[in-house]
Amino acid sequence: MKKANYKVIGVMSGTSLDGIDLVYVNFDLKNSWSYKILKAETIPYPLNWQETLAAAINYSEERLEELNKKYTNFLAGIISRFIENHHIKDIDAVCSHGHTIKHEPENNYTLQIGNLPEIAYLSGQTVICDFRVQDVEFGGQGAPLVPIGDQLLFSDYKYCLNLGGFANISTDKSGERLAYDICAVNTVLNYYAQKLGKEFDEGGKLAAAGNLNEDLLKKLNKLAFYAQKPPKSLGIEWVKSEVFPVLEKHEENLQDILHTYTVHVAKQIAKTLDNDPNSKVFMTGGGTFNNFLIRLLKNESKCHFTIPSDEIINYKEALIFGLLGVLKLRDEVNVLKSVTGAKKDHSSGVIYEI
Repeated sequence: MKKANYKVIGVMSGTSLDGIDLVYVNFDLKNSWSYKILKAETIPYPLNWQETLAAAINYSEERLEELNKKYTNFLAGIISRFIENHHIKDIDAVCSHGHTIKHEPENNYTLQIGNLPEIAYLSGQTVICDFRVQDVEFGGQGAPLVPIGDQLLFSDYKYCLNLGGFANISTDKSGERLAYDICAVNTVLNYYAQKLGKEFDEGGKLAAAGNLNEDLLKKLNKLAFYAQKPPKSLGIEWVKSEVFPVLEKHEENLQDILHTYTVHVAKQIAKTLDNDPNSKVFMTGGGTFNNFLIRLLKNESKCHFTIPSDEIINYKEALIFGLLGVLKLRDEVNVLKSVTGAKKDHSSGVIYEI
């Protein structure tokens, strides 16, 4: 008989390179899944790792192999220190996303580093990781993977909207879970805030002080990705090939770019919602701290927006990767074909024992 209570560590590193999120969480299954976050911490990336991970998309296969080994060692050290610093004893598994370097589902390829077998003995824990590769092999996008957690943990909301490096949304439609990426958010906003000497645009203040460039807004809204039907997903490659070339032609005023791009994000998100005041939207991710973006979004849509505690905002993805690992341990579905476009629902991830 399968047990119904699990204590796991969920580990997530996002495309915005803010750092590594770790949560120690207790999952309990009665009639439905419930959770309690016991410990949570974000370890910021040192500058050298930020620069390396940002540049790695252009690495040769040989350099990527070497980076994968180094990052696996680095990540195992982060996990071990988290366990030690918080005096954590009872762990069923560490459930780790790794860090995405390349995501090219159209070429049947996705690469998350930090998922080598060595991570298990380096951390001294059973590790479940590499959740995306199998889905791509099954013809899926390999993303988004969080919607199964939205369905099992946050079913009170019509929409679950995450504002991270990219905005993605998940919802039930005709009894099936639908989810997809909407547009880039912090990958673009952080890039331009850094050009202005800030790590990020705190509260959206820089963007709020800029002016709208109508011509730029029209060009952004015409990007081909927005006309595609789901399932669809985005990677940093798309930002570099499609978004930055548009923005670079208007760099005479960086605050105007931040302002216009934030308006663009709000409009693209609002287009995916039904504009019904009874529709509850559960919002997470670092973008929820961008007051200017939230204000714009509320102006664009009549939906009812809920922003939860900082703990859930900051750690929802790590939490859900913990759940993905638990479902893998139970050999239960943790990736939905309705979301990724794979040929079947499946239980994804690789289990490495010590």
